[in-house]
Amino acid sequence: IEGADKLQVAIGENTYDAFVIGTDPSSDIAVIKAENATGLTPIEIGSSSDLVVGQWVMSIGSPFGLEQSVATGIVSATSRSQVVESETTGETSIYTNLIQTDAAINPGNSGGALVDRNAKLVGINTLIASYSGNYSGVGFAIPIDYAISIAEQLIAGKTPTHAQLGVSLSTVNE
Repeated sequence: IEGADKLQVAIGENTYDAFVIGTDPSSDIAVIKAENATGLTPIEIGSSSDLVVGQWVMSIGSPFGLEQSVATGIVSATSRSQVVESETTGETSIYTNLIQTDAAINPGNSGGALVDRNAKLVGINTLIASYSGNYSGVGFAIPIDYAISIAEQLIAGKTPTHAQLGVSLSTVNE
């Protein structure tokens, strides 16, 4: 949503204007609200802390503008960290505790759901590791347990806090 002049949310046959409740760029999470949207059925929330390597998941999104696309894969790892340099600002961000999956995540999948075999939300698709900019078999999702914590802080009007440890490592030869 960064730099957007107008937000709209498409749900089924309806399109709603939306506005930003809050953002946390350091976790790549934003909360938006669709105006005048009523009678919606929310997705059932799972638990990302229960994920295990090898578990089947599905990524849902709109890769390359192809709405309502689904790809299957497995959880390749949990608690992955990824360093990302912004193409627009050049700033470096470090995303921690990510879910790694081989379910296809392409441009347009970011912000989409990562669900388990019971269609419960376990993550939010966020980025890929790729030399070409397209799917290369390594995608990452923000764990839903973490995302909900950040979202609750944003909804309450708070600035999310992130624990940091100021440590530098070096090799010492004796």
